[in-house]
Amino acid sequence: MVRSFQILVALVIIITSYCSFDVSQGGGGSSNQLRVGFYGGSCPNAEAIIRGVVSEAAASDPNNAPILLRLHFHDCFVEGCDGSILIDNRSETDERRAFGHQGVRGFDIIDKAKAQLEGVCPGVVSCADIVAMAARDAVFLAKGPWYEVETGRRDGMVSNIRLADNMPDVGDSIHKLKAKFFEKGLTDKDLVLLSSAHTIGTTACFFMNDRLYHFPAGIGGADPSINPSFMPELKNTCPEKGDVNARIPIDHGSEQTFDNQILQNIRSGFAVLQSDARLYQDPSTRSVVDSYFGLLSPFFGPSFEADFAASMVKMGRIGVLTGDLGTIRRVCSSF
Repeated sequence: MVRSFQILVALVIIITSYCSFDVSQGGGGSSNQLRVGFYGGSCPNAEAIIRGVVSEAAASDPNNAPILLRLHFHDCFVEGCDGSILIDNRSETDERRAFGHQGVRGFDIIDKAKAQLEGVCPGVVSCADIVAMAARDAVFLAKGPWYEVETGRRDGMVSNIRLADNMPDVGDSIHKLKAKFFEKGLTDKDLVLLSSAHTIGTTACFFMNDRLYHFPAGIGGADPSINPSFMPELKNTCPEKGDVNARIPIDHGSEQTFDNQILQNIRSGFAVLQSDARLYQDPSTRSVVDSYFGLLSPFFGPSFEADFAASMVKMGRIGVLTGDLGTIRRVCSSF
């Protein structure tokens, strides 16, 4: 009886340790100057202000959570996490108008947070940091993990549509996806975990058309990796020659809750996006997906939540500007 109680206590301690995560170790280059609590002295209420704006946005529309998470990813993958995607000069050469950024939104939420911060701490908090903290808050509001965000980024001074030519694409082969992540200093494990951000949110039928009706590209037919029982639902939501702007949940059965259901869907042929399905067609990425579903995974295996948080922090260090580099914009949409 005593032995059973000791085991139970040990399990509770393990589970409790997964509730929040310290993932501040590692990094290199200018990311060494990032640190948790960077604004502790200069703008102590910065995180609370951002959290309030994000909470209000998510309450008004739950889709704002995945929107902000996606915004952070798209910012970091072009010239690093420097807020370059936020620039809007009303020019066709603005980065935000790149093909690879189709459907990216959330700019108004970042602008609102910035305006409130400027009223309290003018010229202190960077737009790049607002994007990073807003993404973390969005994950938490979708019942995902809370993690500490390193701050101290400064804003970039370049926004060019051509710099976004190499964004990861839903139609990329697994080898191309792995290569694009490797170029950013990210591993196959990071590829799986950051793709798992698709556990919340929707996608447009535009991104499903080829997979459902022209697979392989230009030949015809549907992707055979799709579970046959899932096919009617997909085609009913996204009929051929239907509305390409119609939305479909990316995580079948769990689109508004941050969890590892997206990985289970990938394993069982219920992945919506082609790029997600391909994670199970490569030995390296497949082993990462499977690692979260071992017999003892809930207690002794890797923690999906902790690993996701670590990959988010790692992504947040890509190409950052710190110290005297870059600037602190007063308005996020203009230099």
